Amino acid sequence: MNKSLLPIILIFVALPLLATQSLFTVHQTQKALVLQLGDPLDRVYEPGLHLKLPFIQNVVFFDARVLDYEARSREAFTVDKKAIVLDNYARWKITEPLQFYRTMRSIPGAQARLDDVVYSQLRALVGAYTLTQVVSSHRAAIMTEVTEKVSKLMQPFGVEVLDVRIKRTDLPAENQRAIFGRMRAERERQAKQYRSEGEEESTRIRSDADRQKSVILADAAKDAQVKRGESDAQAAATYAAAYTKAPEFYAYYRWLQTMQNALKEKSKLILTAPSQVLKKQ
Repeated sequence: MNKSLLPIILIFVALPLLATQSLFTVHQTQKALVLQLGDPLDRVYEPGLHLKLPFIQNVVFFDARVLDYEARSREAFTVDKKAIVLDNYARWKITEPLQFYRTMRSIPGAQARLDDVVYSQLRALVGAYTLTQVVSSHRAAIMTEVTEKVSKLMQPFGVEVLDVRIKRTDLPAENQRAIFGRMRAERERQAKQYRSEGEEESTRIRSDADRQKSVILADAAKDAQVKRGESDAQAAATYAAAYTKAPEFYAYYRWLQTMQNALKEKSKLILTAPSQVLKKQ
């Protein structure tokens, strides 16, 4: 009884194993090739469930979506002998899986090849333009031309390049330090020029202010002298008129002023009998 069940058990064990070795599924984002003893068959398998020979055939899957590849930064020279660092990326996809497998084998191999081709084309086109044109005015035209040339060169490998773009353009570190040094020196030169011009303007304004001050003070002193002279003349005329009208009263008034001035401070005043002061009294 046990010997009769053994073949049935072996069949039930072998069927799932045979099914897993004979059936394979291709995802909707993929395409597949079947390798027979290492050599690819001519058929490209689309998404769905497919059959293959067990044990002697195996399946290789390829991504059918658009792939992104970011290249490492590299230097290039413009036509005006300026060095720039290009940071670019590419968008590509596998259009011919059979040709791709025969030439590239894998996606890392294709990316390495794509990196070399993109960099060589970028370096050649950048070398035909000035730094200003690469950075601004001709950047879009350069990207379009690079995309067309790279796509044409990668077509024999079963790859279509959809877009090549420069993400960022930088100057090499040595050039950046030199440029920053020149910029700093230029700013310091301008700052010194502005300071010297400010000091010159300050000196001019201060000198003009001192001159105006001297003129104003001189005019004020002149006006004061004139006013003082006019006042003294008017006072003398007033005194003279008053003296001529009442000479005795004026003499008495002057005597009182003299005594007042003499006795302001606490002091002793010794007068002789024939003094003119006593005679006035």
